[in-house]
Amino acid sequence: MTSTASSTDTRQGQAAEEQRPSWQQRLRRFGYTAPSRSDVRDRLVPPYTRPSPRIWAMLGLRQEVGERITRWSGWGGPLLVTLMAGLMRFWHLGSPKAVIFDETYYAKDAWALIHRGFETNWAKDANDLVLQGGSQVSPTGDAAYVVHPPVGKYVIGLGEWIFGFDPFGWRFMTAVLGTLSVLLLCRIGRRIFRSTFLGCLAGALMAVDGLHFVMSRTSLLDGVLMFFVLAAFGCLVLDRDRARARLAAALPADADGVVRPDPHIAETTRLGRRPWRWAAGLMLGLALGTKWNALYILAAFCVMAVLWDVGARRVAGARHPYTAVLKHDTGLAFLATVPVAVAVYLVSWTGWILSPTNGSGGYYRNWAATDGKGGSWTFLPDWLRSLWHYEHEVYKFHVGLSSPHTYQSNPWSWIVDGRPVSYFYESPAPGKDGCPVDAGEKCAREVLAIGTPLLWWAACFAVLYVLWRWAFRRDWRAGAIACGIAAGYLPWFMYQERTIFYFYAVVFVPFLCLAVAMMIGAILGPPGSGERRRVMGATAAGVLVLLIAWNFIYFWPLYTGTAIPIDSWRSRMWLDTWV
Repeated sequence: MTSTASSTDTRQGQAAEEQRPSWQQRLRRFGYTAPSRSDVRDRLVPPYTRPSPRIWAMLGLRQEVGERITRWSGWGGPLLVTLMAGLMRFWHLGSPKAVIFDETYYAKDAWALIHRGFETNWAKDANDLVLQGGSQVSPTGDAAYVVHPPVGKYVIGLGEWIFGFDPFGWRFMTAVLGTLSVLLLCRIGRRIFRSTFLGCLAGALMAVDGLHFVMSRTSLLDGVLMFFVLAAFGCLVLDRDRARARLAAALPADADGVVRPDPHIAETTRLGRRPWRWAAGLMLGLALGTKWNALYILAAFCVMAVLWDVGARRVAGARHPYTAVLKHDTGLAFLATVPVAVAVYLVSWTGWILSPTNGSGGYYRNWAATDGKGGSWTFLPDWLRSLWHYEHEVYKFHVGLSSPHTYQSNPWSWIVDGRPVSYFYESPAPGKDGCPVDAGEKCAREVLAIGTPLLWWAACFAVLYVLWRWAFRRDWRAGAIACGIAAGYLPWFMYQERTIFYFYAVVFVPFLCLAVAMMIGAILGPPGSGERRRVMGATAAGVLVLLIAWNFIYFWPLYTGTAIPIDSWRSRMWLDTWV
């Protein structure tokens, strides 16, 4: 009887194996595993991991106290990480008291926008006048030709409006958004990993990333863009959870309370208005209104969101998930993202649109009434025709920009910190500007936009792990992280002849940190691992995280413009290309 049962089980196992698609059989040799067939509710909305009761026993805490800590840690942990990030980013935010790198454009453009509604030209000595007179300086020049939309500059201008036209004022909002982005990443990581620890780890890694830190303390547009992109991603993750929870609630449960797939429900259930998807459209519109490369991110995120819907309906039992998504989800998904993003982009130009059309308004504002008079599109409003012409000229500028620059870099080098950008450099004499009296020779005082090297080098392996996890384990989290990295990174490879800079990479820094956190989670070991495996994993992960933190501390003087002896500065130039 036992032999017969065993042979029957074997034949059933072989039959199941033969039914498995051939591509799955081929991928098994690389580590592919088929998804588990547990309760559909848990597959649609996985539960959050909870600390083992042994941890509370080791700490000498009662189970009730441990449960209370677990409940509060969902927000308490991210807020503590955010507090740490904020203290670092606002520490001596106004130093160096100078107009550093491209602040010479965006700080003044922001001041003009909030006072005139459009950017203006400035005198050659405007930077000195601003540092001396601050808010007493008024934008009195004529309209300036600028090549970036206004949202990011309005954000910078908000800080100037509150705190004044000085370094602290024009860096304030980028520091706020840089700090809030850490909170967002903690919460996003917690939601996608279903782990408060890994979510807080991802946020902590970004808090100690040098590139994110420097961009949070500099009034450039890319840090603002990064925030809106991350916020859009977070909205889509929330929308994914809400939609899958709605599907799970609609599915029937059997007599044992186990939720089973149902093809009819999976293919016909409507997922509601989905407000978080509309919020994602708003955030993507603000990103597009900051810099145009958000167009690629908009396209990538829209495709990702549709594929998430397909996956949800497939798990719920849909036999034709693509058809169901096309019928019930795609139309609203498009309306909630693309038109909303375009509308937000147009609204961001309100100051320019309302400026005078007699030649004293924004650049090209009167084009439709002068050089653009006549033609086949005269039925459109003049402001729209003038704006379209402006955008066309800006596009030609962007694709043709090839002027050499000392700190330009090829995107191939970004992921390994190949060519950072020096925003500020001085050589103070001993006893001046923080240079120690006993330095012996001049010091170096620099603000260097460079990612924490050990974090970025670890991210190289983490990206490979994420790609493997997505391809061979069909892990949606890995796919989402890879999508964020690809959308912010890969488009720049189409413009390798263009003048581009490493600091553009700050847009996908949050996704690199998610990748490293995911890799560290794998190092720690899967649930149910033995004690020895856990100890080894925790040791390896702890060493890696401590090394990254030490590396950030070691490069702190280069991130903050702190004067250090020249030999100490040289010891931090690990690669020749960093000088």
